[in-house]
Amino acid sequence: MKGDISPQLPGGTLLFTGYDDNQISINQRPYQSGLYIHGNEISAPWGPDCFSELSTDHLAPLLQPAPEVLILGTGRQTIFPSAELLDFVASFHVGFECMDSRSAARTYNILVAEGRTVSAALLLPNARR
Repeated sequence: MKGDISPQLPGGTLLFTGYDDNQISINQRPYQSGLYIHGNEISAPWGPDCFSELSTDHLAPLLQPAPEVLILGTGRQTIFPSAELLDFVASFHVGFECMDSRSAARTYNILVAEGRTVSAALLLPNARR
């Protein structure tokens, strides 16, 4: 017995389709900067050059309107944001996940396929700490 288990997603749904040290691809289109997807729209370039410079100003656009889950891709390694940023996101009652950017891209795609309202912000692997 054969069956198609691929998700039935609306046309135009944004998904991560590639990732390497110098670019992130969404629906086969490459971007050479950090970026975010929110409300099925892409904003690029996005983010600081250095993770330690990440601020509430960088995350605020991803919380209006608030998604169910906000995924933060922190580059090559998982880095956790400051308590100030964690408290800021928590004040919106949003699930917040931090992980390396490759994992963030995969997780975003899975949650979108499940029909969840999710936003993702990813830094390139070469982003400095």
